[in-house]
Amino acid sequence: MLPSSAPAGSDIATALGRPFTINELTLRNRIVMAPMTRRLSPDGIPGPDVAAYYARRAANQVGLIITEGTYINRVAAAAYPNVPFFHGDKPLAGWANVVDEVHQAGGAIMPQLWHTGLARDPRDPDAPPAEGPSGIGLNGAPHGRAMTQDDIDAVIAAFAQAAADARRIGFDGVELHGAHGYLIDSFLWAGTNHRTDGYGGDPVSRARFATEIVRAVRAAVSPEFPVVFRFSQWKSDNYDAKIAETPAELERILTPLAEAGVDVFHASTRRYWLPEFDGSDLNLAGWAKKLTGKPTITVGSVGLDKEFNGPLGRSRHAAVTGLDLLLERLNHDEFDLVAVGRALLADPEWAAKALSGRTETIAYDASVLDTLF
Repeated sequence: MLPSSAPAGSDIATALGRPFTINELTLRNRIVMAPMTRRLSPDGIPGPDVAAYYARRAANQVGLIITEGTYINRVAAAAYPNVPFFHGDKPLAGWANVVDEVHQAGGAIMPQLWHTGLARDPRDPDAPPAEGPSGIGLNGAPHGRAMTQDDIDAVIAAFAQAAADARRIGFDGVELHGAHGYLIDSFLWAGTNHRTDGYGGDPVSRARFATEIVRAVRAAVSPEFPVVFRFSQWKSDNYDAKIAETPAELERILTPLAEAGVDVFHASTRRYWLPEFDGSDLNLAGWAKKLTGKPTITVGSVGLDKEFNGPLGRSRHAAVTGLDLLLERLNHDEFDLVAVGRALLADPEWAAKALSGRTETIAYDASVLDTLF
């Protein structure tokens, strides 16, 4: 259980309210809206309701919004219906409207670029065939097909094009989804990557696909355009999985990504307060910062007293909790930015209330989790 006492409002404003600069982008504070897939974009087009959803959080003082996962231009990327596309005239026009609304509300916004890889919705018979590094699913069974070099090259190009489009229509940066067992992560994890070519084997080789995506994205945008890379140890149906068993292994994976052009690492954990490796209190974001020297975003049940659980990540028994432990670690520079997910979905005014010391008024309505995938 996390501490339930709330720090003084001035302490919260001092820690979370500080601006933070990534290249030429200055965020007004350290609060990030975590990406949360909602499947509310029919035909892949984000409508006015999506713009209003993000703008409302920006108007309530969220410093940086990272959108729900958006599909790159690859048929196999799209595993689930009603997830927004990040290609095509109508979806991109919809996203341009989202950007305008968020900027008018004073916020910054980045799209999360996504290829689902081996994940598929078993309820959707029309989902395209899966593709991954070795045609092996998260449970170790045969699943989908192994990607050829041509497939790999095409996916890399699609990520780069999406990043270029993001910059063109006014986004403030991009996040690459390299976590939770999806395509990029399935290359990083030895459990799904059994390749014997240059994309498999040791940690550096398993990171080659991700590194080539980052390098292509960096080449497609300006040197100052922020590139965030989200990664995790756990998978969507395997909480015990690890891409790195030791700090040394993690360093071998993250270092080439940093050298290729990642500006910020977004370390996805279920509970931000837990140490990642034995012998140190650092969480995953803390280790990423220590090993690469890059800024990091922490995430994982921020503002709630329990982590998510269940196949859809729903915890209907969590309660609002204090922020004192979070602020202590932030003030010690363990990480730089704090991503808030379910708590911010439940209360769009979470950031404004936290920054003004009104944590006792933060609401948690579990019914809103029904909008999440």
